[in-house]
Amino acid sequence: MAQPSKNRTTILTYSALALIWGSSFLLMKLGLVGLSPGQVALGRIALGACTLAAIMRLTRRRWPRERRVWAHMIVIGATLCTIPFTLFAWAETVLPTTVASIANATTPIMTLLLTPLLIPAEKLSRRQSIGLVTGIIGVAVLVAPWRYLAADGSVSLPGLAACLAATLCYGFGGLYMRKFLSRTGLDAVTAAAMQLTTASLLALAAAPLISLEPVRLTPSVIAAMLALGILGSGVAYIWYTGIIRAWGPARASTVTYLTPVVGVTLGVAVLGESVHWNEPVGGGVIVLGVLASQGLFDRRKRHGDTPPVASPAALR
Repeated sequence: MAQPSKNRTTILTYSALALIWGSSFLLMKLGLVGLSPGQVALGRIALGACTLAAIMRLTRRRWPRERRVWAHMIVIGATLCTIPFTLFAWAETVLPTTVASIANATTPIMTLLLTPLLIPAEKLSRRQSIGLVTGIIGVAVLVAPWRYLAADGSVSLPGLAACLAATLCYGFGGLYMRKFLSRTGLDAVTAAAMQLTTASLLALAAAPLISLEPVRLTPSVIAAMLALGILGSGVAYIWYTGIIRAWGPARASTVTYLTPVVGVTLGVAVLGESVHWNEPVGGGVIVLGVLASQGLFDRRKRHGDTPPVASPAALR
């Protein structure tokens, strides 16, 4: 009976993870009611850092002291947290949450795009190239240039560009971490705590430039930020690690495909946002490209390929 019970717990954790990471776009929109984009980014990063620091202390983990590791973490904290969180928060001032959550699904495509530049030894395979082209077509469908030619463009191009710049940061940060920190032996919790700590310092340094607007705290704003920071940027890392241990990295990474579904559903149900046909279709083509690039349409394990694990920061 222990194994079925453990599997049920993993399924519940997996569902909760998809819900909290998928709802991050709704939570950002709620936070923006009383905070500026820079304040939303700073708040979620700082709350996540405090949560993980507390977990580090409770589990008696030691903070690494190597300067080289911390130097690399500055780059990772900037590109996986500070910059993309700020970009997504700003984008949601001019975009519906539905579009932002769909655009977030381009992260694996951006990773493929940057791989030959950051890791030249890894050439894109034929299926990865097909997946990349498919994903780019999906982005084009999401942008819907024909609607702008017909003077019916309802999606802010600067906002969508900010989302794509954020996922480009996610792709760069994930590859950078893999290239420079894959052999350090850091466990997931320690790496996440270091990442959010450096990101917090960077966000604080940028605060005089982007986070000095008046603050209007309401119960809904406070609740949204607590959920976004403590759960989405803190506890969720622990959940994700537990799922990887129970199911393996390939199966755990499939949560990536559920977050846009949750984001769109909540945007429509809670905020009453409308969805144009090209948005879910574009999102579907993007996910199709991701699946193709990971070889999930090949014959079962024909080449023994295993889909890469998505970076936790890129999922929310």
